[in-house]
Amino acid sequence: MTTISTALRDALRDTLWQQCDELGWMSLQDVERARYYELWTRDASIGGQLAHVMDPRKVRVYIKDSLVKPYVRARLSLSEAEVWRLLGLTSIDAAVHTYIKPHGRRTEDGRVIGWGRSRDWKSVLMAVFERGRANKSFSSFGVVLLESGKTEAERSRGLVREAAQRLGIEKLAWME
Repeated sequence: MTTISTALRDALRDTLWQQCDELGWMSLQDVERARYYELWTRDASIGGQLAHVMDPRKVRVYIKDSLVKPYVRARLSLSEAEVWRLLGLTSIDAAVHTYIKPHGRRTEDGRVIGWGRSRDWKSVLMAVFERGRANKSFSSFGVVLLESGKTEAERSRGLVREAAQRLGIEKLAWME
C-alpha cells in the first residue's frame, strides 16, 4: 500500500473544507453528514483518488477522521474570541492551560471554560465539570454551545441549563 502524498492530502482537504463551509457542516445532522461521507467516498475526484493509494474499504474512514474532523476542530477554534465575550471574559483573564476534545481553557485564577457544538452538550458540560474538579483552586466557570440544531427548542435548552446548574457551571451561553 502506498502512502498518501502531502500534495494529494492537502488538495483533498482544501476541496472538502470548502464544501463543508458551503454546506454549513457545523449545523448538519448526523444523517446528512453520513450522506455526504458516502457521496465523497464514491466521488471519483475524492474517494476515487484515495482508493488508488489506500485500501478502498478505508477511504470513508480516512475522509471522516483525517480530513473532516480537523475541519470541525479548526472551525471551533475560530470562535474562541466570541466564546470569551459571551462568558464576560476579557484579555485580562489570561488562559494558562488549553484543553482539546472538547475545546477549553483554564484562566490564571482557575476558572475553567469550554465550548463545542450543541449536539455534544453532554460531553462539553461533563468535561468542564471534571476539569473544574481537578484541583481545589479550579472552578467550573462557563460553557458556550455553538448551535448545531440539537438544542434549538426551548425545552431542550431548559434541560441543558438544568444540567449545567446541577454540575455547578456558573455561566452557560449559546452561539447561534
